[in-house]
Amino acid sequence: MNLNVNIDHVATLRQARGGIEPEPITAALIAELAGATGIVCHLREDRRHINDRDLSLLKKLIQTKLDLEMAATPEIIQIAVKTKPDLVTIVPEKREELTTEGGLDLSVDTEKFELLCQTMHENGIEVSFFVEPNNRLIQIAKDISADMVELHTGNYANAKSEQAKLIELEKINSAAEFASKLGLKVAAGHGLNYLNTPPIAAIKYINELSIGHSIISRSVFVGIERAVKEMVELINRSSSI
Repeated sequence: MNLNVNIDHVATLRQARGGIEPEPITAALIAELAGATGIVCHLREDRRHINDRDLSLLKKLIQTKLDLEMAATPEIIQIAVKTKPDLVTIVPEKREELTTEGGLDLSVDTEKFELLCQTMHENGIEVSFFVEPNNRLIQIAKDISADMVELHTGNYANAKSEQAKLIELEKINSAAEFASKLGLKVAAGHGLNYLNTPPIAAIKYINELSIGHSIISRSVFVGIERAVKEMVELINRSSSI
């Protein structure tokens, strides 16, 4: 199972002082050397952390897969087409939110998302949709020619009881199996950390995980290289069971 490291919160720390450090690009390169198989960044409309310069440099410098998280807005679509990341992951975006709060509802304005898929494919870019573990939404993603779905694991990560966690885990497992059988690649992410990742990594239908905040938080104490290596090792152990 692959690990894609989200570097947004390196840029968040940079923004805290409005300066030039820490450098998100350096974090991405170290993460690659430590075993990450992809780098994720979210170019928001308000540029609150990752900015256009970061995205341009990431495209030029990283050697693995570049996954651009983005809202389906005309400006960001135009930037994606110009930059040509390997993958775009379409997420809902609210200006007041601290982080993405849930999955995208593909049943609203489906034609817009279908046109987005067509535009990206014409430019050699694969498309993933960040959705709840819901078969109806996954079917829509397949019908509009998505290449992948990323299953929202936030409800699992935030579950207060073991029973609630098991219920959410089964939803993710079932949705991942459904998506896989449709021929979609499957990713999962949001709220995953060094404690709750193993059960998700053990789901055989999931191809890759997208993890950022917990890795960057861990790196404050041990450095990015070790933080990424620890997560890679944890995922490898869990996915081989």
